[in-house]
Amino acid sequence: MEDRTVCEAAKEGRCLCASSKDLVRREDLTGQAEQAFPNLMPLMNTAFVPGKCLEYIRGMKKGPKKDIAFAEYHYFSGHPREAAQETEMYLTCGDPELRLSACLIYAYSNLSVGQIQRARYGLEEIKDTLKADTERTPHARSIEGFISAAAAVLLHLPLPEELPDTREFMPLLPAGLRAFALYVQAHYLYLQKKYEHSIGIIEAALTMGGEQYPIPAIYLHLAAVMDHMSLKQPDKAEEHLLAAWELARPDDLIEGFGEHHGLLGGMLEAVVKQRWPEDFKRIIAITYGFSSGWRKIHNPETGHDVADNLTTTEFATAMLAARGWTNPEIGEHMNISVNTVKHHISQAMKKLHIESRKDLKKYMLK
Repeated sequence: MEDRTVCEAAKEGRCLCASSKDLVRREDLTGQAEQAFPNLMPLMNTAFVPGKCLEYIRGMKKGPKKDIAFAEYHYFSGHPREAAQETEMYLTCGDPELRLSACLIYAYSNLSVGQIQRARYGLEEIKDTLKADTERTPHARSIEGFISAAAAVLLHLPLPEELPDTREFMPLLPAGLRAFALYVQAHYLYLQKKYEHSIGIIEAALTMGGEQYPIPAIYLHLAAVMDHMSLKQPDKAEEHLLAAWELARPDDLIEGFGEHHGLLGGMLEAVVKQRWPEDFKRIIAITYGFSSGWRKIHNPETGHDVADNLTTTEFATAMLAARGWTNPEIGEHMNISVNTVKHHISQAMKKLHIESRKDLKKYMLK
C-alpha cells in the first residue's frame, strides 16, 4: 500500500455522502460502484440506521446475499459459530463475491472458536480464488485489493507482494467497502507507527460518508483510539471509543471491540468496564477467543512472539508500560491504584520470564 494515495482515494467518496437519517437503507448512496459489487460483504456495505440492522437483513430478498448478510451480522455481534456455519456452504460458490465474502468471514469466525485449520483453509481459499481470476479487470483487481489487504493487515501479516496499488482499486469500491478499506489502510499506517497520518485518513473517511456505514465506522473509530493512545491522547481516544460504542450497542455489534482490545491501551477497562460492566464481560470473552486464534496464525507467520498467557488486564497494563506510560499514568487512566498497576505488570513479567520492564515490548502488540 502506498501511503500517498489514500487521501486521493478518500476524496473520491465526497459525492457519496448521505444525509437521510430515517431510511434503513439510504438509496441516495447507490451508484455505479454499488451496482458493480452486489454480493461483496453486503451488510458491511449497507448504511442501515443503528438499531435497525436485523430489520434490514430480514427485509432482504431470500437467497445467498441474505445468507451472507446474516453471517456478517452473527460475526460482528460476537457469534462466530453461527457465522462459520452459515458461510461454509458458500466456500466454493460460483459467484466470486459471495465466495470471497464467505471465506473471509469463515476464516475469522474459526479463529475465534479455535478451529485454526479451518481458519487457514478460509485464508487459502481466498488466495486460490484470487489467483484463479485471470481476467484482471479493474473490477477483479479492486476485489483483490480489498480482500487481500483485509485478510493480511488485520492479522498483522506481511502484505501480498502483488497487492494492487490503492490508486487502482480504492476509487472503484462502493462507499461502504471503501470506508472499511480506509480503515484497513489506517490500521496499516498504525502498524508503521504513522499515527498522525492514520488519524488523518480516519477523519477524512468519516467526514466523507463513512460514518453512515455502521460497521466500517465502528472499525474506523477503533483505529483512531489505537492512534490516539499511541500518542498519549486518552481524551481524544475516549471520544472515538464512545462514538464507536454509540454505533455498535444498538445492534450488539461488539466483535470489533474484542478484536482490538490489546491495541486500545486499556480504554475498554477505563470506559466500558465502568459504565457497561456486563457488556464488558462479553467483550472480554470475545477477546480471549479471538486473540488465542489470532496468535496461532500471527506468531508462526511473523516470528513475533506476542504473549498468549496474560489476562486481558495484565496485557493492557503491560502494553501501556511498554509504550512508556508510568505507573501513576496507567493507574489514573484505568481507574486502578498504582499498587494494582505494579501487581499486574509484575505478574505479566513473571509469566513472560523477563526481569526488565523494557523487555515487555518484545511480547506486546505493535
